[in-house]
Amino acid sequence: MTEAPIDAGDSDDDAARKAVERDRAELREFIKSLNADDVRSGDWFSKLVAQALSSYTDKVDWLYFQERYKGVPADGIVEQRITMASRYAALQGGLSAGAYSAAVAATIGSAGGASPLALPAAAVTLMVDLTYITRLQLRLAYDISVLYRVPLDLSDPDDMWKLIRVALTIKGGEVAREGATKSVPFVVRPLIKKFYSHGVLTAAKQLPVVGKLLLQRNVIKIGIPLVGIPLTVVLNRYTTLVAGRHARTVFRNEARVIELAMKLCRQSRYPQLMLWVAWLVITADNKIGDDETLLMKHLARNVRDLHGVIDHELANVVDIDPDDVWKRLDAEPGDLTELLDVASRVATVDGDITVREKEVIAELRDRCRRA
Repeated sequence: MTEAPIDAGDSDDDAARKAVERDRAELREFIKSLNADDVRSGDWFSKLVAQALSSYTDKVDWLYFQERYKGVPADGIVEQRITMASRYAALQGGLSAGAYSAAVAATIGSAGGASPLALPAAAVTLMVDLTYITRLQLRLAYDISVLYRVPLDLSDPDDMWKLIRVALTIKGGEVAREGATKSVPFVVRPLIKKFYSHGVLTAAKQLPVVGKLLLQRNVIKIGIPLVGIPLTVVLNRYTTLVAGRHARTVFRNEARVIELAMKLCRQSRYPQLMLWVAWLVITADNKIGDDETLLMKHLARNVRDLHGVIDHELANVVDIDPDDVWKRLDAEPGDLTELLDVASRVATVDGDITVREKEVIAELRDRCRRA
């Protein structure tokens, strides 16, 4: 991918191939700037992230896509972009595997028992494929976050790590378990699972560690004799599909939670009380899920932005006391039934309502009726 994302107009085979070759040439220049230590240590990844995202994120925003896909809902655009990215990945796989095979074949009879990865031409080809797919998937995930209007501040280390983790599906092989491979052909799934089985990362946010991980993954593609080209094409295509679908699942879900928080805050006549009720429901079963944490974060932010309310007392609560919340309800005049809808929607944000959440909502219903 060049500085601008791939567009629907790039679907022509010749145009797509030229775009891939242009990017490969650009990445060869990037690889020339690396040394062997950068590759072995994984430091190449830190440098690639800077190269891949610095100017790209300045040019690509929500309006960029609105101009190119007028009237198309975000889901439709995301699906197109995942399909196009996986196609580019497959093209790249064929070009790299062919170049790799040629580099190895050219050494037969002269290189003796040299490891293919010790051969300069083969090593460069491996790095071209690795950097191409890594950059493609980083930018694809970023595109998807933009399309779902999930804000990412890439100057914030937490947001940067989130993008990397989502784009490269780094977290203990979660992708193979979460269903992202369901539409991948059955015969390909073992290859995909093998690819991700080398991606178990419980380490913290260390970019060199990620660089080493990705290098290990990539060697799989050229590690099986005689099937290098088809295997590389298959893995590039389907790992990009899996990565794109994973990014869609994560960012679409976050967009859903953000949208819910905004609706609740816009409609509320009791924004401060809504925060207390929401937190009481979230903590009812003594387990706080990721979606619940995200929802509370955006509720607090929207209450502050839309209503000018910052509740320092709630912010300092460690163990919320239900009686404290009920006293706040009893002291509030007027119809409080809107809080029942708040409680129900908060309880279902992470799935089915638990027994304890139902009990809190039942108590809330009784108190709203008495009011």
